[in-house]
Amino acid sequence: MLKSIKQFALHAMKSSGVFKLFLKSPLRQQRLLILAYHGISMEDEHECDPDLFMRPDYFRARMQSLSKYNCNVLPLEAAIESLINGTLPENSVALTFDDGCHNFYSMAYPILREFGYPATLYLSTFYVFYNRPVFDPACQYILWKSRGKTLDLSNLTGVSTSFDLSDPYLRSSAFQLIRSHCVRKGMSATEKDELLAKLSESLGFDYQAMAESRIMNYLTPDEVRYLASEGIDIQLHTHNHRVAFERDRFTKEITDNIEHIHRLTGSDLIHFCYPGGRYDHKFLPWLSEMNIASATTCDPGLATRRTNRWLLPRLVDVSALSPIEFEGWVTGISHYIPRKRLSYNPGQN
Repeated sequence: MLKSIKQFALHAMKSSGVFKLFLKSPLRQQRLLILAYHGISMEDEHECDPDLFMRPDYFRARMQSLSKYNCNVLPLEAAIESLINGTLPENSVALTFDDGCHNFYSMAYPILREFGYPATLYLSTFYVFYNRPVFDPACQYILWKSRGKTLDLSNLTGVSTSFDLSDPYLRSSAFQLIRSHCVRKGMSATEKDELLAKLSESLGFDYQAMAESRIMNYLTPDEVRYLASEGIDIQLHTHNHRVAFERDRFTKEITDNIEHIHRLTGSDLIHFCYPGGRYDHKFLPWLSEMNIASATTCDPGLATRRTNRWLLPRLVDVSALSPIEFEGWVTGISHYIPRKRLSYNPGQN
């Protein structure tokens, strides 16, 4: 109900010309909109997880909206420098992508190139070098593709429990039990990959075909090199897509990430994104001491000169965000509309 009311109000403001007036006001012109994306679907991934994957035609429509509103889509570093210096061009936007899925190379990058838009890719590096399906989304996808079947976990986890996979709640429960089993056993990536193969076999799902399609894989080292050579800004997202709250583990995740990306691109690595949007204020001095120039969150909002540069807000654009709501963010109006604070923590392990 609240979403419908909000959309009605936004449509009314657009039709009455408020969108265009607000776009030219200081409330928008002195603020930066940073957009965040994850996966752009290669097949039907968006039907399984619309919060993590977006249809390519939806993403192209988003880019068309930026063009329609004459947005200045800036490289992230230039956008942040202009923000701090008070020299932002009008209608400033920066595009960011998290994680480093193969679909960035195959689906998102061609659309970005079509519009001539720069982008920053916050890259987690473990699955770049261990290029197999990423466990969490792959497991959820296998269970979703097997809806209508019954899963017996006794041969997988040792617990004799059955789940009707046609029920979304039971699918989620099955996933959580499988994930907990992996954590409890301290499974390596190879062991988790073997578990996915075993799970697939029990459900009659073709795991090898999914692995070969790469719909749940990260970029390869060669793809990272190519994207960097084409001007995509590759930046930091931890090595294991993991936020540690102890200083040594926190800094190691980032230093390992720096080492692996630098080996591929040779570029300066000074911009960071908190995996899953999870952060703590104690991280800020640690990032400063590591000479990290900025860090982005998953908290929706527009950034100003007064925004802490290690707590930059971003709008995580997902399939459920309607076109009118997206336009509300582009014009800046949605920043000032009250909203319920959401926790955001997509799994990538």
